[in-house]
Amino acid sequence: MEDQIGRYLKKLSDVCDMKLLVDPVTHQSDRYGWAGWIHWENSGAHFYAWDTPKLFFSVDIYTCKEFDAQAACEFTRVFFQAPEIVAMAF
Repeated sequence: MEDQIGRYLKKLSDVCDMKLLVDPVTHQSDRYGWAGWIHWENSGAHFYAWDTPKLFFSVDIYTCKEFDAQAACEFTRVFFQAPEIVAMAF
């Protein structure tokens, strides 16, 4: 999972046209599941995943630069083969 999260966050950088400052950082907690973070020149993104109580993941993208949220959602859906994505941009 660690490699998959790292690959996802690096490719998300390209999809969102963000300048990568630091390679992705990942961590697995026995209690809370996986987390990943990537630092961009224009902010960054966080990834969280759980196996229990049910399979679930969450991605937060914070930027000072505009990006195509629809493209990021579609990339995420395809990358993780998710049957459904729920997203909100503000």
